[in-house]
Formats: sequence, structure tokens, C-alpha cells
Amino acid sequence: MKKAYWIAHVTVTDPDPYKLYAEGAPIAFEKYGASILARGGEFQQMEGEGRPRNVVIEFESLEKAIACYNSEDYQAARKHRENAGIADIVIVEGV
Repeated sequence: MKKAYWIAHVTVTDPDPYKLYAEGAPIAFEKYGASILARGGEFQQMEGEGRPRNVVIEFESLEKAIACYNSEDYQAARKHRENAGIADIVIVEGV
């Protein structure tokens, strides 16, 4: 089975509610067996537009990655992020 990855590029505009998102989202990640591979570290934007926060999260499969995103736990956390930042998130299947 191929692994899958969430790739997120984020600009936090309101840190207080975003902190609530950051505290709630790991509940969903744990339930779906996710591994955080990169989160907010130093980076070099080589092409295109970048955002100051970059995240890569690994899942066992595309199905689990999508199920995590759609889960009640993640969606509850996501509500805190809605007006607290700008995010581009893609879920991609590995090779």
C-alpha cells in the first residue's frame, strides 16, 4: 500500500485561535496513525510563492489521510484556524 502525505503551507494571521487549532489537530493525527515529518522549521523557498509555515504529515494510505482530514476531530480543530490564517493544503499519494 502506498503512503500518503498532507503538505501544508500556512501563514498564521491570528496566533491565539491558531494555537487552539495546533492543540486540537494532533488528536486526529494520532487516531489516524499520522507521523509529522516537518513542521514550521527553517526552509528555503526555491520557486513560487511561499508561506512562513510548512508542514508535511505522513499517513499509511491515501484513504487514511483523507479520512483524517474529514474526521470530526480534525474539523473541530480546523474551525479555530479558519479566520486565524491562510492555508494551502494538499493530500498526495506517495510513490
